Amino acid sequence: MVLLVVVYRAWTATSVAPAPTSNVRGEAASAPPRAGGPAAQGGPALDVHLPALGADRPKPGGADRNLFRFKPKAPPPLPQVQRPPPVTNPVPAGPPPPPPVPPIPLKFIGTLERGGQKIAILSDSSGHVSYGPEGATIDGRYRIVRIGAESVELAHVDGRGHQMIRLTGG
Repeated sequence: MVLLVVVYRAWTATSVAPAPTSNVRGEAASAPPRAGGPAAQGGPALDVHLPALGADRPKPGGADRNLFRFKPKAPPPLPQVQRPPPVTNPVPAGPPPPPPVPPIPLKFIGTLERGGQKIAILSDSSGHVSYGPEGATIDGRYRIVRIGAESVELAHVDGRGHQMIRLTGG
């Protein structure tokens, strides 16, 4: 029985107070109304024009308005005269640039060491195998500049350009 009384007291003591109404601001809901109106309570004074609510309203426009008639199309804009751009004398470009250096059509297929000197082994597209140490000329057109572990650097004999060729198997 005592337990029932304790549970009842705990239940009623923890009940939630009713939520305040939405038309009340701040502490004005809990405080009794003061004399002097809303301005005396600290809130802004409300400016309501009650006689304007009952006044006559303007009537809709006259009979010249037809919702089902379209307005006439606006005239198209005047075409603008385009002036040709001013003619300028072209600046001579000079001689055409030299053609690009053709790629070296050789494949690097391996290296060989003979007497402490590295020798590069190269192959062309027809399967012809050429070899030589650094500084040697291959096929009369290419010079071996440097031989690395996985690449060889070749240049045209006339010095037009260098190309690094990586090791390819097979």
